[in-house]
Amino acid sequence: MPVEERYRALLRLCVKLTTHAYKVTEEEIDGLRTAGLNDDEILEGLWVACQFNAVDRLADTFGLYDLMQLQER
Repeated sequence: MPVEERYRALLRLCVKLTTHAYKVTEEEIDGLRTAGLNDDEILEGLWVACQFNAVDRLADTFGLYDLMQLQER
C-alpha cells in the first residue's frame, strides 16, 4: 500500500517509541516537521502509538491474550 514518505517517517518514529521511547530526540521530532508534518499530526501519531502500547502492556500484564486463546477453543 503506498504511504507518503512523511507518514513513513512518523511510522519509523512510532516503532522507535515502542521499542526505545527514552531514545527519541527532539531532533527526530524536528525531522518530522521538516518532512512536512505539523505538530498536530505528530502529536496524534505518537499519541496513537502510546495508547496502543499501553493497551498492549495491560493485556500482557493481565494475561488477556491467554484468556482470548482459551475462549477461541
